[in-house]
Amino acid sequence: MKKQIHPQYTVTQVTCACGNTYSISGTRNEIAVEMCRNCSPLFTGTEEKKVVMGQMQKFLKRQQKRTKTD
Repeated sequence: MKKQIHPQYTVTQVTCACGNTYSISGTRNEIAVEMCRNCSPLFTGTEEKKVVMGQMQKFLKRQQKRTKTD
C-alpha cells in the first residue's frame, strides 16, 4: 500500500439548518446540512401520504364520465 494517500479521519461536527448538531467520523472538520433526522418529515412521521391513482384508474374514470354524458 502507498503511504500518505489516505485522508485523515477526525471527529466531524454536523450542523443542521434547524439548529441540531451531532458528531460523526469524517475527513472534514464541519459539515452543514439542510435536514437531519430530527427535522425530516420522513423520520418524524409528519410526512403526508398521498394516494396516487394509476393510469388505468384514470382512464376508467374518464370512460365512465363519457358513458354517463352519452
